[in-house]
Amino acid sequence: MTGRRSNLKMRGTATDYGEMAMISRRKILSSGTAAAAASLLPLPALARTKDPVVFDPAPQEVRIRKDFAPGQILVLPRSYYLYFVTDKRKAIRYGVGVGKAGLEFTGQAVIQRKKEWPTWRPTDEMIERDPRAYAKFVDNEYIQPGGPDNPLGARALYLFQNGVDTYFRIHGTNQPQTIGHSVSNGCIRMLNEHVMDLYERVPLGTVVTVL
Repeated sequence: MTGRRSNLKMRGTATDYGEMAMISRRKILSSGTAAAAASLLPLPALARTKDPVVFDPAPQEVRIRKDFAPGQILVLPRSYYLYFVTDKRKAIRYGVGVGKAGLEFTGQAVIQRKKEWPTWRPTDEMIERDPRAYAKFVDNEYIQPGGPDNPLGARALYLFQNGVDTYFRIHGTNQPQTIGHSVSNGCIRMLNEHVMDLYERVPLGTVVTVL
């Protein structure tokens, strides 16, 4: 752990038994695939209640099932929420943006690198898919420096599998309006103040499961 305390204020504790309620950590870890884990999800809360489900990206302390080990991160892309488990029955929930259809990351990874105000360069695949959007990166080795205009925002958590960089990140954004949408090239994006808070809470070696 970094040992620093976050100054970000949390909303009051709520109960979040929607999609989280039916996922067993033991089943996730034993299934071996995100598809098997996703099959454990119940119908969306909207289908079970007449009250509209309102997306709220603000960090909130929520109650969850006790079978999630503290210290892990769980991401539910279809709900646009990331959960950092803080206790046997508690987690901090953040709103996120996720990958576009066909580009999203699923499965389990480990945070093996952390960076404040990270530099960035799109992957070759990203440039090939949309050379116009990434024109300044075509036919060169340009790396965009960190700063408020950088797509990775204020902080980045780098996801690895078996010691190999997946090129997927949990990071901030210079486009806050995209939170709550499927717009990225596969990364999990957060508001800058939210990813700064999460950054201080998670150590290297934190397990991340994206369902």
